[in-house]
Amino acid sequence: MSGWKGKGSRSSHTHSSHKSPTGQRRTTGNRAPANIVGVPVAAGQQVTCDIIGLTHDGEGVGRIEGYTLFIRGALPEEKVRAEVMSIGKSFGRARMTEVLVPSAGRRSAPCPIYDTCGGCQLQHLDYMEQLRWKRQHVVDNLVRIGKLSVAGEPDLQNKEGAASSRSSVLVHSTIGMSEPWRYRNKAQVPLGMSAGRLIGGFYEQGSNDIVEMDACLIQQEENEETVRAVKQAARLLDISAYNRATGRGLLRHVVVRHAKTTGQRMVVLVTNGRDIPHALELVALIREKVSGVVSICQNVNTAATPVVFGEETKVLWGEDVIYDEIDGIQFAISPRSFFQVNPDQTEQLYRKAVEYAALTGEETVIDAYCGAGTISLFLARHAARVYGVEIIPEAIEDARRNARVNSIPNVEFAVGEAEVVMPRWQAQGITPDVIVVDPPRKGCDIALITSMLELQPKRIVYVSCNPSTLARDLRLLEDGGYRTVEVQPVDMFPHTAHVECVVGMQRIDVTP
Repeated sequence: MSGWKGKGSRSSHTHSSHKSPTGQRRTTGNRAPANIVGVPVAAGQQVTCDIIGLTHDGEGVGRIEGYTLFIRGALPEEKVRAEVMSIGKSFGRARMTEVLVPSAGRRSAPCPIYDTCGGCQLQHLDYMEQLRWKRQHVVDNLVRIGKLSVAGEPDLQNKEGAASSRSSVLVHSTIGMSEPWRYRNKAQVPLGMSAGRLIGGFYEQGSNDIVEMDACLIQQEENEETVRAVKQAARLLDISAYNRATGRGLLRHVVVRHAKTTGQRMVVLVTNGRDIPHALELVALIREKVSGVVSICQNVNTAATPVVFGEETKVLWGEDVIYDEIDGIQFAISPRSFFQVNPDQTEQLYRKAVEYAALTGEETVIDAYCGAGTISLFLARHAARVYGVEIIPEAIEDARRNARVNSIPNVEFAVGEAEVVMPRWQAQGITPDVIVVDPPRKGCDIALITSMLELQPKRIVYVSCNPSTLARDLRLLEDGGYRTVEVQPVDMFPHTAHVECVVGMQRIDVTP
């Protein structure tokens, strides 16, 4: 990490000085003239502090006289020197300038632009320590927000004002990867102009500035090769890139998808307008440079928005989908469809979901937030009937196509909001034994949780990408008559602060 000068046994504070009322100068250690009443630090001040934890974003948490500072790059159990960048009434942010006492888990980040790119947050932490932290992050949220008792953890319920838990929840160790690099099967690269030259990479940490990058250690190498070929072709043909400030320029993003099992590649050019100059030449150059490409598409997005895709997509050359396979099930992947970016860990995640569903082949299952039907088709191999619901019509088209491709007849998909569609199914006599939910980061809508509780399935399987909203929803489901049995964290995104979980819940009147 930039600014690390190695180990230090020093515990002295950085001193700031100012005049006393008598006119003489005096030093105050970490104390400085605060520009917010009651805040013991000021912007621009140099401070020394101990790091006591990590935030959900992977930033170090330091304390100065009870005041919280968030410090990117700092690790628990470290003593660091930092410059205060901004302050508020309850917390501030600081830039680490030196590690005085490093954590035993600190490592040199192998990525050459790790300090500027915002894509990864934990490359400087040993991988096994990452896995341990991700489990603890889940546990902390279950206790603090969900008011749950976790087996093997200190009982903090009285301190947290928690509701009485029916029994302790088993939280397993995080399932990691044997090789936690080169795992992403999708690259979504913003393009821009710099000194009259097209560039592409990732956004700099905390800004909209694009960092030029041709290599990313968490991307599959096939994606890197494809992105480089697109940038080179665009430069050769003098095709402009989009400028967010002016709204002018053509190429906004290049999105690349690579199917690991089939080797097929898809290129999606996101453009600020329908007309691409030299379109035929551009397609020919991409085909010439990229082996395995079977689909080149264009998505039109003219809106002044950070959202990547617009509503209009067309095929410039080749197929409209590529195919990949997970655990023997084939999936069609279209330009805008959701498909997990880490295929190896996806298999672990879905197998655990099937295990927690405890299917015997006789059950009816509802898969809310079913997307392109990935979990639905896994479940269908073990259930009597699976019903999937998703609000995005294109995703349901993909789900139905995936069911046909795999000759899986015992699935049915519907477009709509799950909380609306599920009562309709209930009125038709469809009573689920198991409900599976895999919501976005915001968690389940309260209307969906209410609908689930009215349907009273024997078991609920919750797949989550956000421990805080997971904990909130588990509390609501427990209050509605369910018991959280076990939680399995899965490291879908090594070297980032993200963690996915699969949770098994059971209705309290059901015998295990």
